[in-house]
Amino acid sequence: MSEPDLSPDQAPQRRARRLTESLAARLFALTLGAILLTEALVFIPTAGNVRTQWLNERAQAARIAALALEAAPMREVSEELSSSLLEKAEVLAVTEVEDDMRFQLLAPAMEIEEAPTRIVDLRAAGMMGRSAAALGEYFAPEGEMLVILAEGSESGRVIEVVVPQAPLKTTMVELAWRVTGFSLIIALVAAVVIYLVLNALVVGPVRRVTVSVEQFSRDPGSWTRRLSPTKRRDEIGRAQNALAGMEEVVADSFRQRAHLAELGSAVAKINHDLRNSLASAQLVSDGLAASEDPRVQRAAPRLKRALERAIELATATLDYGKAAPRAPVMQTVRLLSVLQGAAEEALVENGVKTRIDVPETLVIRSDADHLHRIAANLIRNAAEAMRQVNTPDPEIRIRIENGALMFADNGPGVPEKTQENLFRPFSGSGRVGGTGLGLVIAHELAQALGGNLTLASTGPEGTVFRLALPGLAA
Repeated sequence: MSEPDLSPDQAPQRRARRLTESLAARLFALTLGAILLTEALVFIPTAGNVRTQWLNERAQAARIAALALEAAPMREVSEELSSSLLEKAEVLAVTEVEDDMRFQLLAPAMEIEEAPTRIVDLRAAGMMGRSAAALGEYFAPEGEMLVILAEGSESGRVIEVVVPQAPLKTTMVELAWRVTGFSLIIALVAAVVIYLVLNALVVGPVRRVTVSVEQFSRDPGSWTRRLSPTKRRDEIGRAQNALAGMEEVVADSFRQRAHLAELGSAVAKINHDLRNSLASAQLVSDGLAASEDPRVQRAAPRLKRALERAIELATATLDYGKAAPRAPVMQTVRLLSVLQGAAEEALVENGVKTRIDVPETLVIRSDADHLHRIAANLIRNAAEAMRQVNTPDPEIRIRIENGALMFADNGPGVPEKTQENLFRPFSGSGRVGGTGLGLVIAHELAQALGGNLTLASTGPEGTVFRLALPGLAA
């Protein structure tokens, strides 16, 4: 189905929507998102390591300052040296604890304002703890002070280092921006590379298959630009080769169907004219039958039978030439009445007995016309088969057995070579001059009713056809 014409304002919107809905765009977005997610997962432990390193550097600088203090007389330094050590260590104050005694190693150079403090213990921090603490630094309040606890200058000592949290947060933010920039560059480059590879190996072939399917669905009969087979042996290659083969078969089938439709139309016209001609010839044969000429008396019956067979063939061919049987109209049907009407229409009462063992009160949900035609075809075929071989005491019996109608006769049976093509037109008749269309039509009508018609048994003792119907099975 072709798309409606678009205005100049709508065309860019349609192209943009197609781009966002395409497999290529979704694949690119998925690849980009996957890479960025991976980078984010890698960033978290990286941020934890950077934070730990920053804190360890301050703690190490404080230890060095503590060692310098140990070398000083009386472990005292001037205010100028203390300020210099604090500035080089980038800390505000250093205290060492030993045996529950606190020693102020480096006093703050200025009064530290009252500010919220947070203790950071570097002695027992695992990877998960460092990662969680690194994320917490981005949401820490402004003006916070950190008290770093680390191993002191000697064993058994604990050093406390007071540092402002602002420089750490600035370092963490700068790290986040750097990682984000590098991640975007890496993700875009990787996504483009992966997209180009997948576009060549997956998206491009899938697009060709999709376009081929769309074009073929619009014009399966005459489209000649079929999808060419490929040497690929993966799933896409197999799908492309299967589609190419399907297009070949379906296109040929559509051309053949078109030819058959044209041929059927011509045959229908020929049949119509032939039936009119045969009807006129039958009137002439009826007139000849009244002649007293012995030669005419001998030839007239043969002529009459030949004309009847020709008319039957033309009628059956026209009936079969219909595209499909009428859809069934399901209603309550008295089965015995339908079967009796079919037997009367089939003209089997002349020398052929019919016995219908069906309860008079039995009603089913079915289509009376379809059921009538099925039964009439089966009865007529059985009667004709028995008449041709002069079966003694010919009889057709109709009974219900295991939820199905059984049509049984005592005729000669269906020849073995005929059984293989019993429900194929123009090839399944077992009687002389038959077309085989009666059984084909009956079979199609049974399927339209939701049932099935099968050959139950056949042999010298007779033939039995089984008509399964949903109404009887219930």
